[in-house]
Amino acid sequence: MTTEEILRRAATHAYGAIRGAAPAELSIVLTDDMRIADLNKSWRGKDGPTNVLSFPAAEMPGAATVLLGDVVLARETIGREADAQGKRFADHLSHLTIHGVLHLLGYDHESDSEADEMEALERDILKDLGIADPYDADRFSHES
Repeated sequence: MTTEEILRRAATHAYGAIRGAAPAELSIVLTDDMRIADLNKSWRGKDGPTNVLSFPAAEMPGAATVLLGDVVLARETIGREADAQGKRFADHLSHLTIHGVLHLLGYDHESDSEADEMEALERDILKDLGIADPYDADRFSHES
């Protein structure tokens, strides 16, 4: 499966799990650590790279297609994390794509209850894709 197919499959499943088949658009950018570190600093005030950032689009009432926003993924960070956690790159990329899309759909993990809800959705979507639970500490070297 190509990287584009992995991204499309993960995003489609994440969106479909929440909104069904309603038409929607989003952009997914795969970038390097330097670029995502710049975005992380500019938008979140945090130094250094992160694995995924989500930028929700403004609502456009009456639009035929929902514009969700942008998901930006750092290929280098994701690769390092996958290696350190004993995960396949494609599986970790899928998980973080799903995570980013859920943020675009309004989910967050600021509180424990929000984190529990978001993680449960991620687990269900990943299971549907045949991908192991990324939060199973017994299965992987570290939790993601």
